[in-house]
Amino acid sequence: MGVRKSVTAAVVVGLLATACTSGPESPSVTASGGGGAGIGADGIGDPYFPRYGNGGYDVSHYGIQVRYDPKSDQLTGRVAITAAATMPLRRFNLDFTGLPISRAVVDGQPATARQQEAELEITPAAEITGEFTVEIDYAGVPQPIKAILGEGGFLHTDDGAIALGQPESASSWFPVNDHPLDKATFDLAATVPDGLAALSNGTPEGAETADGWTTWRWAERAPMAPYLATLVIGDYRITSSSHKNRPILTAVPKSVPAGGPAETAMARTTDVADFLETQFGPYPFESYGGVVVSDPRISYALETQSRPVYGPSFFRAGGDGTWVVAHELAHQWFGDSVSIGGWQHIWLNEGFATYAEWLWAEHDRKISVQSQFDQVYGVMDWSVPTGDPGPANIFSGAVYRRGALAVHALRLTVGDEAFFDILKTWTTERRNGNAVTADFISLAERVSGESLRPLFDAWLFGTTKPPLPKP
Repeated sequence: MGVRKSVTAAVVVGLLATACTSGPESPSVTASGGGGAGIGADGIGDPYFPRYGNGGYDVSHYGIQVRYDPKSDQLTGRVAITAAATMPLRRFNLDFTGLPISRAVVDGQPATARQQEAELEITPAAEITGEFTVEIDYAGVPQPIKAILGEGGFLHTDDGAIALGQPESASSWFPVNDHPLDKATFDLAATVPDGLAALSNGTPEGAETADGWTTWRWAERAPMAPYLATLVIGDYRITSSSHKNRPILTAVPKSVPAGGPAETAMARTTDVADFLETQFGPYPFESYGGVVVSDPRISYALETQSRPVYGPSFFRAGGDGTWVVAHELAHQWFGDSVSIGGWQHIWLNEGFATYAEWLWAEHDRKISVQSQFDQVYGVMDWSVPTGDPGPANIFSGAVYRRGALAVHALRLTVGDEAFFDILKTWTTERRNGNAVTADFISLAERVSGESLRPLFDAWLFGTTKPPLPKP
């Protein structure tokens, strides 16, 4: 995830660092496993969260249409899913947290849909092989998801709603294969009462008004992990422009005073992105942006693809909120474009995003990366391993700050030229795919020409303070 205000920089996980994979989208867990002959599994195989995602198919695209009335808290939706079976399927699951289903269609034929807790079991009229389509109609009052961070998922607010969260949230507002291994493109049409904005990921595709309602359209053409999908509905001041032939859209609630710290930080979005390009390589998506929310339940920021969402506590009078912008924008490379192959590997997201905070502080405020490393190294609790913290600790300092320490330890070991070559090679070769810890170690060794496994064993998996690297 992004960052949680109550923890200076917080999170991470990884599968076995020894599990090697190959190819730009090599997963650490199988997305094609079945639950029996012709039955897709009700989980994708993640050791930390076994019921997340589903097996037997891969989604390529979600087309989502929703209509939301804040007065009644009623959400009406239709999702059209394009997927490919990875095995003959007589039955398969989607993740969905309980809104009543009125229609289920597979390849144009009525299908049976049965809900069991957070699982939606689909039985098509005939066995599926190859590419197929699913349409689901649903309606009701969405319920929040109780997760590690607290309340997440689809949350009703004073003037609208916020759909946000990690490691899961999408399943609270549309049927989905909710695991980072199954990335897909997205189209969203969100209809809300006139006067409210409906903000989401990707490129804005315009808005149409009729009969007191406005439909806002969005398109994310780069594959996106489902937890990164967001929808923010409310009364917002929206700033639109372009940068490097890409649209920029940022938004701040009208309830927040104009010209304050939140808008100041959002205005520097492209400044931060341009700097990070010099460190990580070309910006990976077709649009830029950011959305500030005012609901106190959102105590974190999240790297929702191309348009991060920021909780209200990051922007206080007299503070510099660009550090969290640097963190969330770094995730566009580390976490969004290159996504984890399992939740154990979340240090690959958070360690690098925290390190980006240090890089930005050095660039913008002349606070050296080394001094920031020294400060954290001196007080770090080494008892929880960054590379395998366990599911309860995926949002702990062991992942964010210790992950950043490991990143800098690599830099001290291989030198600046090889280090930044490693980062840019990683974001280029793994763009739009998935990866695990072993993939990064292998690439770092290949690019640097050095044996680095002892270094990573100590900094990611040891439970005692490692010695400082000797360049």
